[in-house]
Amino acid sequence: MITYTFLQQYWWFLISLLGALLVFLLFVQGANSMIYSLGRNEQERELIVNSTGRKWEFTFTTLVTFGGAFFASFPLFYSTSFGGAYWVWMLILLSFVLQAVAYEYQSKQGNTLGKNTFRWFLVCNGLFGPLLLGMAVATFFTGSPFVVEHDAMNGQNLSPVISRWATSWHGLDAVANPVNWLLGFAVLFLARTNGVLYMLNNIDDAGLRPALRKKMTGNAVLFLVFFLSFLGILLTADGLAVTSNGEVLAESYKYWHNLLEMPVVLGIFLAGVVLVLVGLYIPLRKSDSRNGIWFTGFGTVLAVLALFLIAGLNGTCYYPSSHDPQSSLHLANSCSSLFTLTTMSYVSLLIPFVLAYIVYAWHSIDKKSLTRDELQKEEHKY
Repeated sequence: MITYTFLQQYWWFLISLLGALLVFLLFVQGANSMIYSLGRNEQERELIVNSTGRKWEFTFTTLVTFGGAFFASFPLFYSTSFGGAYWVWMLILLSFVLQAVAYEYQSKQGNTLGKNTFRWFLVCNGLFGPLLLGMAVATFFTGSPFVVEHDAMNGQNLSPVISRWATSWHGLDAVANPVNWLLGFAVLFLARTNGVLYMLNNIDDAGLRPALRKKMTGNAVLFLVFFLSFLGILLTADGLAVTSNGEVLAESYKYWHNLLEMPVVLGIFLAGVVLVLVGLYIPLRKSDSRNGIWFTGFGTVLAVLALFLIAGLNGTCYYPSSHDPQSSLHLANSCSSLFTLTTMSYVSLLIPFVLAYIVYAWHSIDKKSLTRDELQKEEHKY
């Protein structure tokens, strides 16, 4: 029989998977952040923009789906974080709106701002989108200053306010924690690394290829430095655990314990790390290789999936409150009703079909590598 606890964990897994896919798909932002540092002339910049332009909808749709799934399955997190830390989320959404506008209007007739203005919108989204998303996800481990009035949820309090932010910064508090910056920069340089590997796979241009390989090495090294620094701090840090009676207690080395106590998750994480390293090694060993993105892509999904899982499973508070630990959110105290989770679970059975369509669409779009000649013949260009 399917239990309420199983449904909570099932939906946390789905949200974790969506988050992991989103981090991989940020290669679009990573590539766009290098439009001007890679593209030495107009033709090369057009190649970069039209290469990422084929995939930007996947990233945008996954971001919206990630937020929607969180709202439906864990509404208290949605109201606490999206309603309290609204400056961070508004900046993230603004950067992605700028991206959508830039793709649609940079080549339109009557564009009075000029093509380069919209391309700088893409660069801004490429830099700040991954950085801010990484910092927002880091708060799943480092915590945020909020208070949850549990009495308001069980009818003992007439106040309609369930959660409130404890400071006037409303999400900008995250910039004061250096650990958040570590994950933010790790996500940014991972996105840039995956963006380079994607363009090596997607663009067939002798002029761009040497510059892409040079960019890959520098960004990969910076990613490893920031990610390993964050990981070292995370696995030695205290976490908030939930007891059987719902009490929240600090536990030393909580996330390290989660990995050891969930060997399947540990295996997923190690497999992801190995795949990422293999994907980085292949282009360095074989100068004509174009398959690195598939290894780093699958590796990124697995590694990020494991990080999300240790943040929420095994009796862990996935959204710690640095102001009032007992207000911290975990799967049991922030999820939707049994009926809602059950109904949505039936709908989730359609996910494999959606993924199959995405794979089919991706393959159809990328049947041929993008070249300068093909770009000149293309009727729809960004």
